[in-house]
Amino acid sequence: MTDPLTDPPTDPTTGLTAHGGTAWRTRRETSADVAEVHAVTAAAFGRAEEADLVDALRADPGAWLPGLSYVAEAPDGTIAAYALITRCHVDDVPAAALAPVAVRPDLHRRGAGSAVVRAVLEAARARGERLVLVLGHPGYYPRFGFGPAAGHGIRPGFDVPPEHLMALVLDDSVPVAPGTIRYPAAFGV
Repeated sequence: MTDPLTDPPTDPTTGLTAHGGTAWRTRRETSADVAEVHAVTAAAFGRAEEADLVDALRADPGAWLPGLSYVAEAPDGTIAAYALITRCHVDDVPAAALAPVAVRPDLHRRGAGSAVVRAVLEAARARGERLVLVLGHPGYYPRFGFGPAAGHGIRPGFDVPPEHLMALVLDDSVPVAPGTIRYPAAFGV
C-alpha cells in the first residue's frame, strides 16, 4: 500500500506520521470534532457543499461506517486534515467510498492529507472492507495503491473521465465484482 522510499512510515503505537519534520497524529473522529471537521472541509474546498455532504452522510445509517471517519491533528492539536469512508455499492455488492479528503489550506503539501488517508485505509482494512473506490486526482491517489477502477470492470453511473475513478483492493481473497458504482443518495449522483 505504501512505498517505503517515498512514503513516511506511520508509527502504529502512536499513530504519528512524520513528513517534512512534522508529526501528524491520526485518529478516529469524535463527536467533539464535528464542527471543526465541517470548518476544515469547507475551507479545503472553498465552499460548504462538501462539508454539508459529510453531515448528510453522518446522518445516513445506510452510508455511515462507524470508525471510518478520521482526522489528522496538527502539532497544536487542531484538525489539519480529514478523510471519510462510507458505504457504496458496485451494482448490489457492498464496497467503500473514500470521500471527501480535506486538508486545511494553510497545511497543504505537508503530509497531513497523506497521513489521514493512510490511517483511514488501514482502519478500513482492519474492519474487513474489501474494496475502496475514490473519485479523485489520478496523480495523487495511486501513491496509496489505487489504480483504475475500469481495470476491475467498475464504471461510474455518470459522466467522468475514467482515469478519475480508482479502486483499491484491500482483500483479494474474494474476486472484485464488476459493475456500476452507486454512491449514497447524499452524493447526488
